[in-house]
Amino acid sequence: MNAARQHRLLIVDDSNIMRRKIERSQDIPQVEIVGLAGNGLEALALHEQTRPTLVTMDLTMPEMDGIECVEQLVGRDPDIRILVISALADKATAIEALEKGASGFLCKPFTERQVNDALVKLIEN
Repeated sequence: MNAARQHRLLIVDDSNIMRRKIERSQDIPQVEIVGLAGNGLEALALHEQTRPTLVTMDLTMPEMDGIECVEQLVGRDPDIRILVISALADKATAIEALEKGASGFLCKPFTERQVNDALVKLIEN
């Protein structure tokens, strides 16, 4: 039996291409992908159903943006670990996401290794 803690990953991005890229990139054995959401409202609904421990979060999305979604997810579950993955690489946006409760920030475009390295950091910290 594997004694390592199992992590549940929710991928949130309004681009199906980006969701699938993150999904294909993830190859950490103790991480299970439990949902894919296209906006913050879908992410909140899936959070209720799947109870993820890890989330990758885009910032620019319809319905509810990533900053507001980060704040709401952390409000519901202070232990959740959120990796913001965004093309908005300016420092102010990254700082705002971290202030709202995100645990890390990765800029688009990214490599598979960068996604996995960032997720491992979230798990270890």
